[in-house]
Amino acid sequence: MTHDQLLILAILCATVALFLWGRWRHDMVAAGALLACVLAGLVEPDAAFAGFGHPAVVTVACVLVLSRGLQSSGAIDVLTRAVLPTRGGPTAGIAALTALAAVLSGFMNNVGALALLMPVALQLAGRLELPPGKVLMPLAFASILGGTTTLIGTPPNLIVSGFRANQTGAGGFAMFDFTMAGLPLALAGLAFIALLGWRLVPARAQPGAAGFDTGAYLTEARVQDDSPAAGMRLRAIEARLDEAGAQVVSLVRNEVRMTAPSGGRIVRAGDILVIEAEVETLPGVLTDLGLELAEARPPDAGDGQKGSVADTPTGAGKDIERSDELVLLELVVRPESALAGRSASDILLRSRYGLNLLAVSRDGARARARLRTLKIRPGDLLLMQGDSDTLAEFTADFGCVPLAGRELRIPDKRKAFTATAIMVAAVAAAALGLLPAAHSFAAGVLASMALRTVPPRAVYEAVDWPVVVLLAALLPVAGAFQSSGAADLLARLLLGSLARGDAVIGLALILLTTMLLTDLMNNAATAAVMAPIGLGAATGLGVTPDTFLMAVAIGASCAFLTPIGHQNNTLILGPDGFRFGDYWRMGLPLDLLVLAVAMPMLLLAWPL
Repeated sequence: MTHDQLLILAILCATVALFLWGRWRHDMVAAGALLACVLAGLVEPDAAFAGFGHPAVVTVACVLVLSRGLQSSGAIDVLTRAVLPTRGGPTAGIAALTALAAVLSGFMNNVGALALLMPVALQLAGRLELPPGKVLMPLAFASILGGTTTLIGTPPNLIVSGFRANQTGAGGFAMFDFTMAGLPLALAGLAFIALLGWRLVPARAQPGAAGFDTGAYLTEARVQDDSPAAGMRLRAIEARLDEAGAQVVSLVRNEVRMTAPSGGRIVRAGDILVIEAEVETLPGVLTDLGLELAEARPPDAGDGQKGSVADTPTGAGKDIERSDELVLLELVVRPESALAGRSASDILLRSRYGLNLLAVSRDGARARARLRTLKIRPGDLLLMQGDSDTLAEFTADFGCVPLAGRELRIPDKRKAFTATAIMVAAVAAAALGLLPAAHSFAAGVLASMALRTVPPRAVYEAVDWPVVVLLAALLPVAGAFQSSGAADLLARLLLGSLARGDAVIGLALILLTTMLLTDLMNNAATAAVMAPIGLGAATGLGVTPDTFLMAVAIGASCAFLTPIGHQNNTLILGPDGFRFGDYWRMGLPLDLLVLAVAMPMLLLAWPL
């Protein structure tokens, strides 16, 4: 064993130990490993930060931004409501939800896919009268399985592809090279989860799992000319709203409010429906019936009527820089707030501050006034829309308290279509070989910024920088592991002592070792450590390296035994009160299924 091999093995052992210890964040450990390699002379100083420009790293960052566009525009919400059944038993509901999660995870960040569908999963669990965990764990595992089907589905795929391009000279894998083995694996896993897996999840009662309850909001929704609601009888609209737990309180036509209108009344374009709904269900209600929030107009549209500006708080009322990058915020009106006893029209909320009052929640009581003339009381919850800086200033000036942050998405048909078209075009360009994946998705990000599906100021917020640093730092370390010959040495030891020269047994060992390691440390880190070993094993056996690299990609993604192996497993740890040992009950059978399905599919799709 050479001096360089001893050094790189010592650095990797220390790195893995720090990953397992978990005291320091993964990106800190990876950066430390990279600097150690530079100081030891294993990585040239000029090449130390080349990983930040690596196509795999650029692609990960760009996919995260495009995923934000799909999320914020409401495109995923539309797809969710179109795909998921509103009736049926647990098997059908979980099957539909997990299938949707797997599809989304193939083309967007799988952590983002889980975050988007978690509220839907909690609602589904409530409808099916199941503990949330029996839906959340299947959802998390399905999103992990979906990531194995495409190049961009999960960081390990991109790392393995980049390692192949750097070390073999054969170039990276194509967009759907992973599909040949990943799709059958995902289908088998989804079938197991829907039919049996969810039944193995332990029931953990966790009060308040669905988050804090702010009560129902009272909001006004305008019927558009092309709205499905136009021409419908009110009782038909109420029936559809009832499925979402919402109801029509009154109807406004030509500025005349009709309380408890007849169910036989035909709704017309231009009517305003006063709807009582939970804030999480608002996007679904609006999209399903083709409505738009009546108060969500451009700030310069005026307040509708004049009002007094007396007693305006100090600092408020000055010229405010307005932006079309609008956000939503929930505010609680404090007892001493200057808003108490005043309405949005009284303070000229829209024309003077550039803000919109979209909805009000008040202790379950139904107000009879319109939103813009409703006298605000202490304790009211206000759903506000506007520029983030202006909202922050307004909150401070008027003595309000912002609620804990929640993802509140009001659907925008145009932006949803645009965000979807950009993602489809980026995937198609990469899949057809018109552009390299990094270039294709970078072009998609620029298009998203230009067309405002992702506001420019939100682009850098959409990127998970610890993941980017982790990938960029570990790529040179993995290269040093391979170039020093240490990976070949370990591969020979592994194959000589256990596989005894049998390529199929060697492939199974690489897959199993990767799966076990990824349950104990970050999946991207596992891929970076195991890719050189997989390549060394293939070289030592004299077989095609692609089969072994694919085994590493699949094994690094399939973390089902612990809450720390994958971010999605960690995300569901709290909502249902899971314990560390709860994951293996469904995860262990799923791991065995992965081995049983992946091995023949790898040999069939990538012959040795």
